[in-house]
This record gives sequence, structure tokens and C-alpha cells, in this order.
Amino acid sequence: MTFASHVGLIRDVPDFPKPGIVFKDITPVLQHGPALRAAIDEMCAMSADFGAEVIVGIESRGFLFAAPMAYATGCGMAIVRKPGKLPAHCVRLDYALEYGSDRIEMHADAIVPGQRVLIVDDVLATGGTAAAAAQLVRSIGGNVVGFGFLIELDFLSGRTKLDGVPVASLLHY
Repeated sequence: MTFASHVGLIRDVPDFPKPGIVFKDITPVLQHGPALRAAIDEMCAMSADFGAEVIVGIESRGFLFAAPMAYATGCGMAIVRKPGKLPAHCVRLDYALEYGSDRIEMHADAIVPGQRVLIVDDVLATGGTAAAAAQLVRSIGGNVVGFGFLIELDFLSGRTKLDGVPVASLLHY
């Protein structure tokens, strides 16, 4: 069964996390075994041509897709987190958001220079966090070969911030 048959599980939550935003809630997909399996299988298939050696998951829902994708494909996995969550020496990046700024970090030794990296998250919205993750990966020598998302919010044009790197998204809104 394909993931398309489970799309109805994604629910809209109006005014979350703030008024005027319609949040795409994927928790019903996570709760439904066949839907989750189909999503992971199809995300692996659509990303196969990238030839990644490492899959980087972005905190926190990106971890939910990156880990099983790394397992299924035999790739290594690395994580990008909010500050203060990783125990070893980290590289950090401050980046601009639509309203304000944020910071992400990853272990300085998470990527071997030259490794081919696929960056994964649940949703591509404005592209700010994904672009920052790519910049962080590149700062330690990684070669970002693609991005993979469960959902892409096309109307926010997030892929335009991703420097022309290939983007694979399972669903488009």
C-alpha cells in the first residue's frame, strides 16, 4: 500500500503554534504502522539516487524519519540539534528566521570531510532551518547531495533557500 492512501491521516491544526498558521500534524501518521512504514519506504526510494553516505536528521521530527531511513539504506546518521543538547565538541550556527533568529549545532566529528549527506526533516516550510543545517554540514566538510521531506509547503517557497540542491518531498501542499 502506498503512502498516498494514508494522506488523510495528516490533520490540520489551525492557529498553531500561533494565530494564522495552519499546522500540518503528522502524529496520526506516526501512530499508524502501515502509514509510517509506507512513508519511510517511499522517502528512502525517492532519495535513493542521491547516493548519500550519511543521513542528517534535524531536531526533532526529522529524527523520526532519518533514523529508519539510515537503517533501511545502510547509511550512517548524524543529528542537528538545538543548543546544549549534544555532549561532545560541537560546531554551531546562528541563523535568521522570519521573525528573529535561532541556533543549531552538531558534533564537529559527525561528518567525515567529503561524505555525501542527505538532510532529512518532516516538513519543508520557509527553508531557513534546512538551509542552516546544510551550512553547518558544509562547515565540517560534508557534501550536501540532497534534502528529503515528508511534506513540502510549496506556497512558502522554502526550496529556493536550498542553493539548488535536489529536494525530494513525498507530499506537496
